[in-house]
Amino acid sequence: MNTIDEMLNLALLTADQHQQISAWIAKSDSPEAILKMPAPLWRAVERASEVMGVDDDLMRPPSLDADDTVCS
Repeated sequence: MNTIDEMLNLALLTADQHQQISAWIAKSDSPEAILKMPAPLWRAVERASEVMGVDDDLMRPPSLDADDTVCS
C-alpha cells in the first residue's frame, strides 16, 4: 500500500483513483484477485509506476554491497 500512497502524494493518482485502488486491494484475498482490478485502474497504476520508475527498480540487480544491508 505504501507505493499507492506515494503515487497519491506525488499527484500521480487522483484521490478517487487512490480510494478505488486501495479498496480493491483491501477486498482482494490473493494476488490473482488483485490482477482482476478494472482496466482503468490498472492503467492509472501502470502510468504512475512508469513515472516512478518502479519497473526499473525491480529489474536492477542487487548492489554488490548488499551483504552489508541491515534489515529490520
